[in-house]
Amino acid sequence: MSSVVVIGSSNTDYTLRVPTLPVPGETRLGGVFAIGRGGKGANQAVASRRAGAEVVFVTAVGDDDAGRAALEALRSEGIDVGHAVVIAGATSGSALILVDDAGENLIGVAPGANAALRAEHVDALPDAVFKPGGVLLASLEIPLEAVARALRRARAAGMRTVLNPAPATSAATPLLALADVVAPNRVEAATLAGMPPDSDPADLAAALIKLGARDVVITLGSRGCLVATPAGDSRLDCAAIPSPRVVAVDTVGAGDAFNGALATALAERRTPRAAAAWAVKAGALAVTVRGAQTGLPYRDAIDALPDAVV
Repeated sequence: MSSVVVIGSSNTDYTLRVPTLPVPGETRLGGVFAIGRGGKGANQAVASRRAGAEVVFVTAVGDDDAGRAALEALRSEGIDVGHAVVIAGATSGSALILVDDAGENLIGVAPGANAALRAEHVDALPDAVFKPGGVLLASLEIPLEAVARALRRARAAGMRTVLNPAPATSAATPLLALADVVAPNRVEAATLAGMPPDSDPADLAAALIKLGARDVVITLGSRGCLVATPAGDSRLDCAAIPSPRVVAVDTVGAGDAFNGALATALAERRTPRAAAAWAVKAGALAVTVRGAQTGLPYRDAIDALPDAVV
């Protein structure tokens, strides 16, 4: 089985469905309220595990009921959370999510214990966590110092490193050089590149590679993704990969489904283009089910979904 280490956040999601998303100062009466498991790191760990990888998840939770429940839910997925850090006196991370009838969302996050995950916690991990030939997947709802240390340790151990720079910030730009594959969405890519969000994805990918990234995969929502790989002489080999057509009911977690599946496919030694083509199907399946983790697809469903017809 392929090996993936995920480092990132773990949250409890409090989700309310509303007919349309409110504008500032507006109150919207909603319908169904649900409490679920989330956080980019936890979502990506579950996505990678369901996609077929053996997963170790490095995260931080509070010494509270929410943190204990989050870790138990991850254990039930078959994920190794033995290296999770419990922060005494801290609350576990939480997210408030509004989802409208079209599947679009607004999210606010209180990091809680996630903000206390430090480089020294990464230093304390045993060498056995970082398996040569495996993949480390990192996102940015935890301190950048912990992400940087994990990327460096993984690369030194002979792992392939994948960075999902979300939420994007210009302070994360130095991390691009530590990642073998950088996988932002279009807005995140534009933030890192210092370019308008409506810039051509190929131009965004070229800018990220100039900033130190190797291979770049930019997700484009219902349009699929763009894979860009340096081809020598300052040229880029770009491939647009369309997404299968599906009926979206909830876009929360779609990017995490994509990145978890991408990491699994890369750990199976697939090329970035082949890995992204498989991950696009995982992202498409995720939007057809409500909930951040409940909608994350299993491997057999990903394999069974036909590729998009170009």
